[in-house]
Amino acid sequence: MSIHVKNNIHWVGQRDWEVRDFHGTEYKTLKGTSYNSYLIREGKNVLIDTVDHKFSYDFVLQLEQEIDLNDIDLIVINHAEEDHAGALSHLMSKIPNTPIYCTENAIDSIVGHHHHPEWNFNVVKTGDTIDIGNGKSLVFIETPMLHWPDSMMTYMTGDAVLFSNDAFGQHYCDERLFNDEVEQNELMEQCLRYYANILTPFSPLVTAKINEVLGFNLPLDMVATSHGVIWRDNPVQIIEKYLEWANEYQEDKITIFYDSMSNNTRMMADGIAQGITEADPNVAVKIFNVSRHDKNEILTHVFGSKGILVGSSTMNNVMMPKIAGMLEEITGLRFKGKKAGAFGSYGWNGGAVDRIHSRLTDAGFFTTVGLKTKWRPDSNALSECREHGRQIAKQWALTPLTDTNSSVTVEDTNSTPSQVPATANEVSNDQPKIDDVQTAKPSPSCNQTSDDQAMICTVCQWVYDTQTGEPNQDVAPGTAWNDVPDTFLCPECGIGKEVFEPLA
Repeated sequence: MSIHVKNNIHWVGQRDWEVRDFHGTEYKTLKGTSYNSYLIREGKNVLIDTVDHKFSYDFVLQLEQEIDLNDIDLIVINHAEEDHAGALSHLMSKIPNTPIYCTENAIDSIVGHHHHPEWNFNVVKTGDTIDIGNGKSLVFIETPMLHWPDSMMTYMTGDAVLFSNDAFGQHYCDERLFNDEVEQNELMEQCLRYYANILTPFSPLVTAKINEVLGFNLPLDMVATSHGVIWRDNPVQIIEKYLEWANEYQEDKITIFYDSMSNNTRMMADGIAQGITEADPNVAVKIFNVSRHDKNEILTHVFGSKGILVGSSTMNNVMMPKIAGMLEEITGLRFKGKKAGAFGSYGWNGGAVDRIHSRLTDAGFFTTVGLKTKWRPDSNALSECREHGRQIAKQWALTPLTDTNSSVTVEDTNSTPSQVPATANEVSNDQPKIDDVQTAKPSPSCNQTSDDQAMICTVCQWVYDTQTGEPNQDVAPGTAWNDVPDTFLCPECGIGKEVFEPLA
């Protein structure tokens, strides 16, 4: 069944009510999703994207009810992932000579997935256009690494519709197709979840690409996404949200997540949370056990938080495996401008807190000292946890809080092996009290680099080494980053200098 979108544009996609895992098991699609394909019938008939491969036969069968497949003049593939181009093999088996318009990187992906290098590929770049008749054209806009190297958007003049690919979408399935028809809070929750878990690592590119598109001064009547609803009511609202989320977004919120073997670390989490809310009743505190909560929900709250506290029991002198997995995900998402701290209970050795602290620091958080409790927290230890929370609340407050002159004894996880760490169960009057949260120094900005400073691409992690340069772009060995031409592109992902940062 097709759904009328606007004028001669129809939705010919597929709803997937049952899907619960996306990108393997990386993303839980609690609300299902949709695979949005669009049929444009002007002077030329254009199909924009297909659907997930598991719906290939249903998709082609329904498309045949809309149009004689031989009348399709061209196919636009904005993105080659299987949930966008999965039905190509079955479709092209019926119309094998139909031109496919896509980016150069998409050809590699499409051939890799479908193994048909003989298809009639046509490479497009930003600014290229195709006249589709009736005074209307398609304009192509490359969006590499949003969120794949092959990604692009397609804009239709006349109707002022932006086929935005993965940007501005959400994994959200509803019988209704347009944003003004669905429950608004639920919709925005899914938009934020989608951005936080998928697009966060590419936030610098989001800002740059949106500003580039806005610079074209094109009228915008609709944003037709690849997943979820179409934005027809005030479509600029989701673009404004993306600009807000891409700018090191944070709310007055602290997220605490932990894993616990014997509930000791859970008790610490409760005590710390109590202390935070005692010192700052206005801050939102969210607590999650990673073994029992949806990880994508946790990551969405981390995205919206000004700081996080990560707790784990010590097992085999390391952190619990699910905490290690969460920290690996957080490292990959590359959150910016957030604070963090570690806590945990232990029996023989408190290595988990040390490892969490190091991992958070390496992931780019401004880290405070950690808190350890030996065995099960008693009343004194829980009091120390609450005081730790009060100190965290003061140091992380967005506006100054009243100083109660209280102090907290916590372990500095940067202590040397010769130093005996203070724990919440081993506090004496002569042990040092730490009143100020210790934070890691932020990385220097790109314009503060030294001549031999290595630079890392924040998108794909390729490293520019001044000693080797980049011969393929005529950048000689020994060339300092500041002397590398502004036209330089990352050899791996093809993005420019603006996404590079000094390598720690």
